[in-house]
Amino acid sequence: MPWHIRPYQPGDFAALYSLDQACFPPGIAYTKTGLRYFLKLDGAQCLVAEEGKHTVGFLLAEENHPLAHIITLDVAESHRRHGVGSALVKEMETNLAARDVRAILLETAINNEAAVAFWKRHGYRIEAVLKRYYLGRLDAYEMRKVLPGADAPGGPGPKPKEN
Repeated sequence: MPWHIRPYQPGDFAALYSLDQACFPPGIAYTKTGLRYFLKLDGAQCLVAEEGKHTVGFLLAEENHPLAHIITLDVAESHRRHGVGSALVKEMETNLAARDVRAILLETAINNEAAVAFWKRHGYRIEAVLKRYYLGRLDAYEMRKVLPGADAPGGPGPKPKEN
């Protein structure tokens, strides 16, 4: 694997913004202000995939215990289908599970078949359709994954009622 994953650093911002602009169409890609906002949230966690000095992917999530929300997953077109996105997801899920996060939510456009298939392969399930979520006209799926151990006895899942 010629790339590696590391935590976000403030000097990464320009590369992340540029990659987001390349990955998503206008109106769906984040503005500089929007991306800065999400990166500065109290529960923000961002992982960067880097090859040499080039950013080839990133995953930005927000933890709001006991849930987390994947804000965006961006992978450079040249590095798609090479395991970058899967590695970012796996590492973020591991980090969140270690912090006792029980489930992760995300949204993806219903017409983005590749993204829907990607998330399903990683154990995310469609929970709802969000009408006109993108640009006030494009529907999205809300997807969720319950993290391993969240419902196991003694795990961080719901506690049984006591009589």
